[in-house]
Amino acid sequence: MELDEMTLDDMKQAWQALGRKLERQHAQNVQFFREGRLDKLRRGLRPLMWGQWLQLAIGNVLVVCGAVLWASHLHQSNVLVCGLVAHAYGLLLTIFAARNLYLIHRIDYAAPVLDIQRRIAELRAFRVRVEAPVNAVAGCFLWIPVLWANLGFYGIDLWSPGFVGWAIACGFVGLISIAVVVWAMRRMGYGRKLDDYSAGRGIVRAQAALEEIARFERD
Repeated sequence: MELDEMTLDDMKQAWQALGRKLERQHAQNVQFFREGRLDKLRRGLRPLMWGQWLQLAIGNVLVVCGAVLWASHLHQSNVLVCGLVAHAYGLLLTIFAARNLYLIHRIDYAAPVLDIQRRIAELRAFRVRVEAPVNAVAGCFLWIPVLWANLGFYGIDLWSPGFVGWAIACGFVGLISIAVVVWAMRRMGYGRKLDDYSAGRGIVRAQAALEEIARFERD
């Protein structure tokens, strides 16, 4: 009887030791998997970060050049407008880039997966809901002052009600066309792909890597 009890106790201790060993092994596997995916996530966000630094530099150049342009052509309407628009758009690019860089640098890769997912989702939401629509609107109208300025250097002044009205109408036609295309794509079920395109490949891959980590930790 004592032998049987000792055998059962030994087996129980052995199973407990094996269970602890398996738990440690699983924790190590989760940690290795997590570190690998987070390293991939970090590398995937680097092109986006470099792009934002480049955008920040371009924005600053536009701000300075635009200010010099409109300040030195106060009596030349076409160049003045182009300078003001370049100045404003440069500020916009600078603000967007600074905001994205701030969101990227807020990501703590040592934090729980849920917290990292929340940070990435915030970055994605800003690019999809704010940056992409504003850039679409700006793209429909930026060509107007650029055309004014370029033709102005050749002595052609298109600052007239007829041309201004036609140019603005063209801008709104382009804007409406974009809105219709976006609406149609969402109606056809391509809204997710459209948002992924606006967010950028780095963010899409980061979210996929985080989802892999979350599934592995759950399993």
